[in-house]
Amino acid sequence: MLWIHAPSQSNVDNLNYVRHDASRHFRNKKKAYLKAKIEELETNSKIKNIRDLYRGINDFMKGYKPRTNIVKDDEGDLVADSHSILARWRNHFSQILNIHGVNNVRQTEIHTAEPLVPEPSTSEVELAIEKLKSHKSPGIDQIPAEFIKAGIRQFAVRFINVLFLFGTRRNCLRNGRRRS
Repeated sequence: MLWIHAPSQSNVDNLNYVRHDASRHFRNKKKAYLKAKIEELETNSKIKNIRDLYRGINDFMKGYKPRTNIVKDDEGDLVADSHSILARWRNHFSQILNIHGVNNVRQTEIHTAEPLVPEPSTSEVELAIEKLKSHKSPGIDQIPAEFIKAGIRQFAVRFINVLFLFGTRRNCLRNGRRRS
């Protein structure tokens, strides 16, 4: 600050020397940091630690981006202290999430985009059983088609109706509706 109060040539030269020395110091620090990061990436590559390797490469590609933690308080002033920021967020979410005095909360009816599917008739079930291909892997219910085809038709029809009824009840419960 001496060069501001007394801007002589020796003070300006001294300032330039200090700037140059500081730049050289930070340049060497950056070079050492980058060398250590490159060695870490080489190590990750050699030991097949792919996740950390690509994470390090992405960090290099994105570069350094300083993070700013500034929040406005209740009065609109900017707050940068970490404890004040945490207190502000705590107050904010307690105001939002802790609702007091609301008594008239009502249930709303949920509408879905799924159309109502009528229960299949017996002939539709028998037609579906005839169309089942043999020697294929079973579906999600893990029942092979051969078992259904070999069984009694009435048993298969009732069994599939029970499965359909269970499936619609489960979907209705999942959607928050009761089947009437």
